[in-house]
Amino acid sequence: METPPLTTPEPADRATPDAVAGSWVEMLPRSWKPYARLARADRPIGAWLLFWPCAWGTALAGGLPQETYLVLLFLIGSFAMRSAGCVYNDIVDRDLDASVERTRDRPLASGAVSLKAAWALLGGLSLLGLVVLLQLGGFAQVVALGSLLLVAGYPFMKRITWWPQAWLGLTFNWGALVGFAVIAGGLPPAALVLYAAGVFWTLGYDTIYALQDIEDDALAGIKSSARRLGGNVRTGVAIFYAITILLLATALLLAAPERPLALAALLPAALHMLWQVRALRGADTLGALRLFRANTTTGTLVFAACLAAGL
Repeated sequence: METPPLTTPEPADRATPDAVAGSWVEMLPRSWKPYARLARADRPIGAWLLFWPCAWGTALAGGLPQETYLVLLFLIGSFAMRSAGCVYNDIVDRDLDASVERTRDRPLASGAVSLKAAWALLGGLSLLGLVVLLQLGGFAQVVALGSLLLVAGYPFMKRITWWPQAWLGLTFNWGALVGFAVIAGGLPPAALVLYAAGVFWTLGYDTIYALQDIEDDALAGIKSSARRLGGNVRTGVAIFYAITILLLATALLLAAPERPLALAALLPAALHMLWQVRALRGADTLGALRLFRANTTTGTLVFAACLAAGL
């Protein structure tokens, strides 16, 4: 019996290795799939990591449960703006992506989506984000717009610094300031410390994520905290997470000095980060992806602590 020849999937049918298996994107018409993948619809983890700091700020500022609608707005805005950020990142990085094994099948790098179509998609997603922005108060709108410079600069950081993950932390956790600004009408010290905690959290989890590309990044000349730390990645992540917990505890005390027992609500998040550090193995690519994705749980646990302090 003749064996049928092996066929290579067309670019429209290819998913990057870190895409969620069996996601709803697979059910879309074939011509739609590249656009959904360009927007990372098959990889929602990034949107959740963008959303949780918004929810932290809203909860710690005392906005819940009264202002629950804000959480829904932030959720919609996080998915829209994370997708917009990914499209912009792929536009800037399309040549670099083509040289890295994990990213060479991304729609722009593989040619499944044209540059013109990518810009159009970016415009549509940005308009959706603008609709969400207009629902916020005037001061919060100004704070939110302050993140645009960070977003614009992020794709270039891997070319000029060993710590692009730190820049991502500054960008991804801006929502903590916006959430606080909506409720408090200002940015008290608790908001700034909460933001700093998120920056170190991102520095930890994105260093784990960068372990997947460490060999290809070295060949392509792409810089990352994982490459910079080398054999000390585990120690580095442990330090980043320890600083995260210390800053979170400080933010909770600043926001609710009359409820020091709220600090006990941080214990589950601290234990979860400790588990990540203990499970981290530098050469285990699949393990690194699993630990990175586990940070959706970390975000949820920190949110519970912020809610306990802010109620």
